[in-house]
This record gives sequence, structure tokens and C-alpha cells, in this order.
Amino acid sequence: MKISIVIATYNRLLELGELLESISKQTVLPHEVIIVNDGGESVAVLVDLYKELPIKAIELTENVKHVKARNIGVQQATGDAIMLCDDDDMIVANHIEQAQLYLREADFIYFDAEIVAFEIQDQTRYPLSRRTFAYQYDIEEMRKFSTYIPSGSVYKRNVHEKIGLFDSEVHNYWDWDFILRAAKVCNIQRVPTASVIYAFSENGNNQSAELNERRKLYLDKLCEKHDLGDLPTKNFFVLLEEPYMKQREAQTNIVWDGKPFVSRLANLEVNDVTPSH
Repeated sequence: MKISIVIATYNRLLELGELLESISKQTVLPHEVIIVNDGGESVAVLVDLYKELPIKAIELTENVKHVKARNIGVQQATGDAIMLCDDDDMIVANHIEQAQLYLREADFIYFDAEIVAFEIQDQTRYPLSRRTFAYQYDIEEMRKFSTYIPSGSVYKRNVHEKIGLFDSEVHNYWDWDFILRAAKVCNIQRVPTASVIYAFSENGNNQSAELNERRKLYLDKLCEKHDLGDLPTKNFFVLLEEPYMKQREAQTNIVWDGKPFVSRLANLEVNDVTPSH
């Protein structure tokens, strides 16, 4: 099973370098790594540093936003299956190997994760806090709150032939929309292994940390599209403490040793620093 990894990125070279570092450490390397640079700082330095990876960099001249950037990436994929990765997340060493095993029986798989808050030291992110994100897969429960993390998820490329591309009209909720649509046409399985390191904190700049009128507008569009009713836009971590979410919690295999993914870019930049006189 040839897996194409699709990454949309925008001005996060440090984080992207750590993702590529985690990919370079895989027990099974991907068929290709498609990086769609969404009009930000060139990623050429990282392509050069990770020559052993089959990287195809697409440098957009304008910022089309992350959903459209991902669509451009998946349309370029030539593998049998597509793995999605956010540019600031990482995967542990046997992630792709595990994915290939599960894809023998499923059309679409996603993994549990560890939600991690980081601090930066010497151009490298070190974990400040970790919490498990593992919930039973139930498509009806998914209509109330999506526990699908797209990073590290893998699906057969022909899924797009059946349901189309990602919907930019729902913007922040493109991933929720995607799994609800995919569930209608394919066999989805959750992998009970937390092999995705998901960078997210309450104080971070993740899209999920924003609560505003525009976000509510996108949620309303999602709800109308899938007839979900009126869903709340509560803080992500507050929602996880709700009783119905506690009931959905599941056991998972913790596999990350907590060590940072030191990228070659970090080593390059640290070694290039010369003391001032």
C-alpha cells in the first residue's frame, strides 16, 4: 500500500521540520510527501535537509487558506492512500507501518493522539504537558462532537472520487465534514494507539482555540449541511469535560517516549549561531 502524505503549511518552518524529522524516522517510509506551501516562507531549505524523503514541494504564490491548500495537495497524490498531517504535528516511528496493516480491512483509518503543549528551547519544541485524546468511534456520537483528528489519518485515495474534495465553505470544520461524508461510503476504523503528537494548547494559535462570530458561522454551515441541529461553540477543553464526552473515553496504547523531535533545521540554526563580541 503506497501512502502519500499531504501537508499544508504556512510560515511554520520550525514545526514543519519536526514533522519531517518524525517522518524520516518511520519504520516504513511513505511513497511521497507532498508539501503545499500556502504562500508563506519557502520550504526549500527543508526539502534540501531531508533529501532521503520523496518530497514534492508546491509553492503557492498566494495564500489560499488551509482547506484549499490541502485540496491542491490531494489532487497531486499518486499513492494508493493519502495520509493527512498538520504542519505542527508529529507521528511516532511505526505509524505508517501500522496504517498499512489496518488499511487491509478498512478504507479510512484514524489514530488516537496525545494533545501536547510545547515550549521552544534552542529551536526545538519540548513538551510542557500531555493529555490523551482517545474516544470510541460511533458515527452518531460524531454528529454531536467530532473526535476525528485528521493528522495521521489515512484513507484510500478513491474516497475523493466518491465524495469530492474538502469543503472550504465550512473552513474550521472541514475535517468534521469530511469524516461525516466519508462514513456514508466507506468502512472507517479507529486505531487505539496514540501515535499522533497533536500540538495544541489553550493559549496557542490553533484555529480550534478561536471562538468568534466567524467560527460560529462556519459551525452553522456544517450543522445545516448535515442536519446536526444547533451545536455549541464552547471551548475545546471545556467540551472534553462534559459528561457525555467522559462516557466516550476509550483505552489507548501510549507509544511516545516524550523526547522532542529535533529537526535538522534546528541543528543547522543552533550551530550557525556565533557568539557576539
